[in-house]
Amino acid sequence: MEKRRILVVEDEAIVALDITNRLKHMGYAVAGSCTTGDDAVVRAGELKPDLILMDIMLDGGMDGIDAAAMIRDQFGLPVVYLTAYADTETLSRAKVTNPFGYVIKPFEDRELQTTIEMALYKFEAERKLVLSERWLGTTLRSLGEAVVTTDPDGRVLFLNPVAEGLLGAEQEEAQGRPLPELFH
Repeated sequence: MEKRRILVVEDEAIVALDITNRLKHMGYAVAGSCTTGDDAVVRAGELKPDLILMDIMLDGGMDGIDAAAMIRDQFGLPVVYLTAYADTETLSRAKVTNPFGYVIKPFEDRELQTTIEMALYKFEAERKLVLSERWLGTTLRSLGEAVVTTDPDGRVLFLNPVAEGLLGAEQEEAQGRPLPELFH
């Protein structure tokens, strides 16, 4: 099996070297290392690593949280924060980026490896779910029969094109409405 490639984003050279050595000892490949948020975004696009370990407080104009948000939006890559900061404000900002982990420095190898493995597993599971939802949506839209799905309270979640034609309502206007309201 191919080694998982990790990009390390850390502005303190000695810390970056330590993390790199620890990752290699754990069996990961280090795709690269960088020290600023701007460089992290560029390198993420170039290297397409399997995961990014991101320090929050970085040199330069962009911190790790802003860089992680850009990386998520542009490339959809998983980010795990490695930081000495666990205050409420920092944590609140970090949560918005939907990280795959948050490890407080200093950390043990076991803690880091467990977080990395769980993040990679979660990322792959989410990727498979998105593909499955696309496949299901395409299948339901292409059926020649009307398909309507509702929540337990009978509110519309989905209409395929045949159902839209029969009910005289498009998916966007029907979604969330009680199904009986659509029968006029």
